[in-house]
Amino acid sequence: MRHQYLERATGSVVTEHFFGDQLVRFLYGRAREKAPWLLRAAASPFASELGALLAFDSPFLPGLIGSGRFLRHFRIPWAECLEPAEALRTPRQIFERKIRYWSCRPLPADLSAVVSPADSRVMVGSLEDGSLLEIKHKLFELPELLGERGPWVEAFSRGDFAIFRLTPEQYHWNHTPVAGRVLARYEVAGSCHSCHPVATLEAPSLLSKNRRTVTVFDTDVDGGSGVGRVAMVEVVALLIGEVVQAYSTVRYDDPRPLEAGQLAFRGRPKSLFRPGSSTVVLLFEPGRIQFAPDLEANRLRTDVESVFSRGGGRPVVETAIQVRSLLATRRES
Repeated sequence: MRHQYLERATGSVVTEHFFGDQLVRFLYGRAREKAPWLLRAAASPFASELGALLAFDSPFLPGLIGSGRFLRHFRIPWAECLEPAEALRTPRQIFERKIRYWSCRPLPADLSAVVSPADSRVMVGSLEDGSLLEIKHKLFELPELLGERGPWVEAFSRGDFAIFRLTPEQYHWNHTPVAGRVLARYEVAGSCHSCHPVATLEAPSLLSKNRRTVTVFDTDVDGGSGVGRVAMVEVVALLIGEVVQAYSTVRYDDPRPLEAGQLAFRGRPKSLFRPGSSTVVLLFEPGRIQFAPDLEANRLRTDVESVFSRGGGRPVVETAIQVRSLLATRRES
């Protein structure tokens, strides 16, 4: 089955060509059933780091990348990048590039607007929407996803969610989706399974099994977005064993981890995924936000072949979204 998504700006349907598709299908199909030890080994942090070293730090590619052919192949917009082409000599440097987000990714004027944390494909939904429960359980189990820490599971158990799937060619910095005070930031141990859509559907709840960082914001404070508590879960994946916490208030200057009690501004760089593809999950308290109308409408498009719609029921379609663009607005009581 093909996997398609929607371009937000044009509404056009795009067929996605997955990276490493055959390997993922083997690991999460035949190997998972016949040789589970092989899948466990491939998803281990050690194997992920070794694979990333071989795939993204190869000394044999500088000529290819320096010539610009690599950039053109992945359709990376050069004008956005801070570094010149000759400074990007390995795939890792390409994937960890910085962009002029302050000019090429403008924030919505409404200070209460929730913005996308990443350049990605986004799927939106509600944990109370019965038609989405099956797909939600395939992607994550809430208590496991949050690490069963403190009151967070109860706070978000009936709320809304958005899942952002990054692909290898995309900008890999995550930005803060809201303004608010940090209530908690903690790490949850786990594996480095692929976040490929086929893998997440074949091996249920993979997002809850991978290593991840959870940050919880209280936006109902002075200077906050006023949309309640928001959880941001950054999930590592195959070939991504680390999320570097590097919050900056001004461009990428003076990066440091967000800490509990700190006031975070909306749309600032928060963290960096190491190369590959990975996922961010946002969780909202019930009744506090409403997703942008186009994202809600796109999710239900019946003319798009999405693997997430497999099995019947209502369609579940992703939309390509840019970091710092409008995701949701505050729901007025």
